[in-house]
Amino acid sequence: MMVAIDDSNHSYYALEWALDYFFPPFAPNHTFQLVLIHARPNPPSLLGLSGAGQGSAGSAHVINLVELDTKKRAQKVADKATSICAKREVNDMPVHVMQGDPRNVMTEAVERFHPTILVLGSHGYGAVKRAVLGSVSDYSAHHCSCTVMIVKMPKSKH
Repeated sequence: MMVAIDDSNHSYYALEWALDYFFPPFAPNHTFQLVLIHARPNPPSLLGLSGAGQGSAGSAHVINLVELDTKKRAQKVADKATSICAKREVNDMPVHVMQGDPRNVMTEAVERFHPTILVLGSHGYGAVKRAVLGSVSDYSAHHCSCTVMIVKMPKSKH
């Protein structure tokens, strides 16, 4: 089982949900092996750089700073997810950080690790925001070669 994590309450809720339902503490021999996956964005895409002007020393410095920041954020996400798992006595799961657009990272990770199920949190975007930003869960449901489970956080927990 692969669970996609990012730095959102929605993804941490999906991880907790998967742990509660598939990794109960009273059943030490779990059916699934847990793998956590985090998509770390490319610095140029965060900055909106397309190719023009990337050769300057100033933009290279900014890209390096953004690269360091995304690595720190990815480590923070991995640490928090590991802590959530440890509280539920699930300690033997790898955390993979892959760089790129989350939609592509999820499909690549499924091809690489061959999970039976990919679990994603739903951010609950409306139709317009989903159309502009693109829905990782919708894309994954249509492009991944495994079952995709989209976990919605109850409205009372938003």
